[in-house]
Amino acid sequence: MATKTVDRDQLCVNTIRTLSMDAVQAANSGHPGTPMAMAPVAYELWQNHLRFDPNDPIWPNRDRFVLSMGHASMLLYSMLHLTQVKAVNSAYESVGKVSVNLDDIKSFRQIDSRCPGHPEYRWTSGIETTTGPLGQGYATSVGMAIAGKWLGAHYNKPDFEMFNFRVYALGGDGCMMEGAAHEAASLAGHLRLDNLCWIYDNNKITIEGNTGWAFSEDVATRFIALGWNVTRVGDANDLAMLKRAFDNAKSTTGRPTLLIVDSHIAWGAPKLQDTHEAHGAPLGEEEIKGTKRNYGWPEDAKFLVPEEVLEHFKNGMGARGGKLRSEWMSLYEKYKGKYSKEADELIRIQKRQLPDGWDKELKPFPADAKGFAGRDCSGKVLNVLAKSVPWLIGGSADLAPSTKTRLTFEGADDFGPPGLAADPHHPTKIHYGGRNMHFGIREIAMGAVLNGMALTKVRPFGSGFFVFSDFSRPPIRLAAIMEIPVVYVFTHDSIGVGEDGPTHQPIEHLASLRAIPGLITLRPGDANEVLEAWKTIAKLRHEPVCLVLSRQNMPTLDRTKYASAEGVAKGAYVLADSKGKPDVILMATGTEVDLAVQAHAKLEKEGLKARIVSMPSWELFEHQDREYRDSVLPPDVKARVSIEAAGTFSWERYVGLTGESVGMRTFGASAPLKELQKKFGFTPDAVVEAAKRAIANNR
Repeated sequence: MATKTVDRDQLCVNTIRTLSMDAVQAANSGHPGTPMAMAPVAYELWQNHLRFDPNDPIWPNRDRFVLSMGHASMLLYSMLHLTQVKAVNSAYESVGKVSVNLDDIKSFRQIDSRCPGHPEYRWTSGIETTTGPLGQGYATSVGMAIAGKWLGAHYNKPDFEMFNFRVYALGGDGCMMEGAAHEAASLAGHLRLDNLCWIYDNNKITIEGNTGWAFSEDVATRFIALGWNVTRVGDANDLAMLKRAFDNAKSTTGRPTLLIVDSHIAWGAPKLQDTHEAHGAPLGEEEIKGTKRNYGWPEDAKFLVPEEVLEHFKNGMGARGGKLRSEWMSLYEKYKGKYSKEADELIRIQKRQLPDGWDKELKPFPADAKGFAGRDCSGKVLNVLAKSVPWLIGGSADLAPSTKTRLTFEGADDFGPPGLAADPHHPTKIHYGGRNMHFGIREIAMGAVLNGMALTKVRPFGSGFFVFSDFSRPPIRLAAIMEIPVVYVFTHDSIGVGEDGPTHQPIEHLASLRAIPGLITLRPGDANEVLEAWKTIAKLRHEPVCLVLSRQNMPTLDRTKYASAEGVAKGAYVLADSKGKPDVILMATGTEVDLAVQAHAKLEKEGLKARIVSMPSWELFEHQDREYRDSVLPPDVKARVSIEAAGTFSWERYVGLTGESVGMRTFGASAPLKELQKKFGFTPDAVVEAAKRAIANNR
């Protein structure tokens, strides 16, 4: 059939739309409406503004594009295919093949396709972050913008602007309703991140119907109040106005930009133009034909990509991005000759490698019966480590004095826009090169921001009270899915919080985090275990970590009497043993390691042979081979006791059906620590009695 004459821009937009609707129809699953409505926005941004080289999608100074409304993934897959973004392997090398080919799009949402239902980082090159939960993409983009500011402040030199990239994130009404996005928007406005632009698809539709059911606030006014530059395009199809809006975002200084784009979901489909029916379901073959007819598209053609569309993107975005990357690489070669130390650091940052001699200043702690709180020795180790690893940066959700995560060495300074008067009574140096982050009381956003920073390859840490890991769990889970080495420092790890009571005493939190695949939890039992935990964390490249620390003191064990704390790297190790086969194995983490030590002495006096196993990390232990695991926990020793001031859920895997668990079976209570320990059975005598029961159970 004859087709209507369309200009080249419109041809590209319609190709994005038809690819999206065809893929969703073939899968019989997905969301075609938003990709169709936002196709002009994506086209204008990618073709005319985004500084991105399809031949090198990990070029460090590339602009970032985040699709916060991940259900519209076909929009992103269409762009990756049409711009011919190349795939990258784990050695950071472009492998030559296209990241998303037409067969991938044809198998959208099918097993092993490079086009899963929501964008997945590390699975498909060109995707900057995994997005699924609404609002998380927006929040993660703030971390990318923060990292961009930090990298520029540290590595830009006179005549060498190595980092000036921008971050764009596209989201919708659902993202705007989520608390993660609001927290992150508040932080971004405060930090004046003018390298950040959020695009808001204002289509007034969610799954249930019109947003009027649940959402009637004035988004523009809210963002103005948050310190953002706000601009609006009244018609998503108006490419000229979109260009003007993006130019405005790029020229704005001192404020992030919110670009509100009014759209009709599934624009172009006569039946669905003003409805929500296309939001979460295929259009149907007849509706697709009618829509294609309306575009002047061959209505029976499926997955049609005109050659001139590929050529147009190649000559536009491809040529521009290739030129920018080539110029950057030439600049880097000159930079390397003049600033060799910084150039070497940039390579290590990109490959997640540590500086030479990063651990030489990390010294063991001497034995000390009084010992340190886990948070205190962690603070000491962190400051030494961060001084040796210049790109280790982070902070807390307003709790640095309690979590001991403030970097105090000369030059650490505070991150923020120059001129920010944070506290006139305690002035500090504030600039975008500062290494102390202040996330405010925004735990959800903090987790997502840390993810964005890690995705930009700096090494971030964030801290808070362990009970508030509940707030951070969604971004922690995403970090595990993405395999990025974010560090979460959680203190006040048990009923040891004492008088603050049940709301602040974590009970089920260890079990909850241990349930996340790919996440490492570490609950060290004395100062040297904390030291070894940080050394282990520093070497990780693909695993996020939750370092769980005490508020109360832990005796620093005499390592001439007990096994070396280097066993922490293996997750669990024999801390102390008996002569001959043990009658019982005492397994403990954190502050309860000292309980095991005291109980061990009592059992030995009574003629019972006991082995102490310190188990700071189940996950690291499970990474060891069977031979090592059996050497620590011999299968033929069935009498076992777990000791942990937390819920006992899942300890069965180690104590078995005939073992005993000394732990929490209720929420805590408000009282001084010693009273709580007595009330809930965390005493040496209680451990001894549990050991005797375990022995009796296995006779």
